[in-house]
Amino acid sequence: MANDKRSSSTGAARPLRAGAGTRAAPTSRQAEPKAAVKVARKVAPKTAPRAAVKTATRAAGGAQGAASNGSDGLGTRLRHARLVQQMTLKALAEQAGCSESLLSKVEGGHATPSLATLHRLALALDTNVAALVSGPAASATPVQRASERPAVRFPAAQGARGRSAQRTIVLERLVVPGPGRLLQGDIHVLEPQARSDEQISHAGEELGYVLEGELELTLGDDTWRLQAGDSFYFPSTEPHSYRNPGDTVTRVLWINTPPTF
Repeated sequence: MANDKRSSSTGAARPLRAGAGTRAAPTSRQAEPKAAVKVARKVAPKTAPRAAVKTATRAAGGAQGAASNGSDGLGTRLRHARLVQQMTLKALAEQAGCSESLLSKVEGGHATPSLATLHRLALALDTNVAALVSGPAASATPVQRASERPAVRFPAAQGARGRSAQRTIVLERLVVPGPGRLLQGDIHVLEPQARSDEQISHAGEELGYVLEGELELTLGDDTWRLQAGDSFYFPSTEPHSYRNPGDTVTRVLWINTPPTF
């Protein structure tokens, strides 16, 4: 599996109406259609391109076009889960190791937490990330078309000198998480230099296959550099994190059981 093993240090005015008995009325009636035509000519060119853009965006399809920000619906679900657990913002923030201010912004839809922070919030609320992140209902058919694949976008952790501040990690859903399902399949898409937050651990098992690019996988104190074609497996109880050390996009087929993200 591993190529290089090493220790980690690591968005008009209305026409005037002529008075009675004058001959201005016919002129006014004739002017109205011309005004209407002018208005139509001015409005139509502006409206049509917008419609075309929307159509083109939808027609683009694919997970990248369908990727939604991780905050879509997250705030509402997070707040609901917190209230069900009868927890205050302060109590949840303390358990998840984040600030009360950040948590308040997330619930209000004004911020998106990293995957690691969201994972800690899910653990504190006795749920999982998949249940908190908005998404379509699980399909009743066994086939998921590539053009219909949903995706969720998360901010990557900030790296040295803030170079990863604007990077993102996208999870393309191969299997939409649903009640009773034991497997979760995603394609993790990492922009160059993007990385997950601090190491996390949880119950379960994970395996992956690097589809393209490079992946640096850290398990405990050990770090491996993987290339396209390499695969990995580890128990989820092992503290783990990962990053894209290269200058091109990395795509990794990632399977979890039970569903975690």
